[in-house]
Amino acid sequence: MKIVLALAALLVALPVLADGVRVDNAWVRATAPGQKVAGAFMDLTADTDLAVVGAASPAARVVELHTMAIEDGVMVMRPVKEIALPKGRTVSLKPGGLHVMLIDLGGQIQPGARTPLTLSVRGNDGKEQKVAVELEARAGGGGMPHHRH
Repeated sequence: MKIVLALAALLVALPVLADGVRVDNAWVRATAPGQKVAGAFMDLTADTDLAVVGAASPAARVVELHTMAIEDGVMVMRPVKEIALPKGRTVSLKPGGLHVMLIDLGGQIQPGARTPLTLSVRGNDGKEQKVAVELEARAGGGGMPHHRH
């Protein structure tokens, strides 16, 4: 019986292990009524060299990978084609740096709500896989506002 339970537990865990990406601390910034954009953040750790090459969410018409930086005293946010995930190194998507942008939201994201996000991840072999993420909505808390540039 113990062997059957162990095998069943292993089979349930396989999809998570097959993705090769661990996602921690995934959250999205809650929005004000009428706000059409929100930033999503998380920590990603890959088992092998990978890259996030896209994302999608039913909560937004458009989802983009972005970087944010201060250049000559001005906040600049730009889309990026991919976010590298070097093997074994945690890459933090966070306010003020790399992040996922949800654009043209279908409605307000309330604090405490759960928002689904799917990351498209590509390996060095060119194969893509999908990684499902559930984002917890958190109040803004003084981060920089997000604008499309």
